[in-house]
Amino acid sequence: MDPIKASMSVSGSALALQSLRMRVISENIANAEVAPTKPGEEPYQRKYVSFASMVDRSSDVTSVRLDKIGSFNNEYRLVSNPGHIAADENGLVKMPKVDMFMEMADMRETIRSYEANLQSMKRARSMISMAIDMMRG
Repeated sequence: MDPIKASMSVSGSALALQSLRMRVISENIANAEVAPTKPGEEPYQRKYVSFASMVDRSSDVTSVRLDKIGSFNNEYRLVSNPGHIAADENGLVKMPKVDMFMEMADMRETIRSYEANLQSMKRARSMISMAIDMMRG
């Protein structure tokens, strides 16, 4: 595979995955304070995205792919709210265990990775344009 084409392919897949990661982080933030609505109901579980490397044997290009979208099961925090419909016999409500500082750090990392891959695609496109201009000229 052409190196410039391979670069654009790798960056394109990384952009899609970082976009997915941003959606998952946004979902975590949006549900950070959402309490269960029924007695005995489990709260929202914080999700995460994991990636894996993938090697294209024909071109020997390593790219990234989605490994899984998982959740941290059975992780929650207990909040005292005896009047809440989902409160247990001790007046405690299970709430999502979402650390806003962690989510914001993940978001910053995701944005930076997205921007780096976008710059890589712009440079590859610029090289293609320069090559076309050189052939014309």
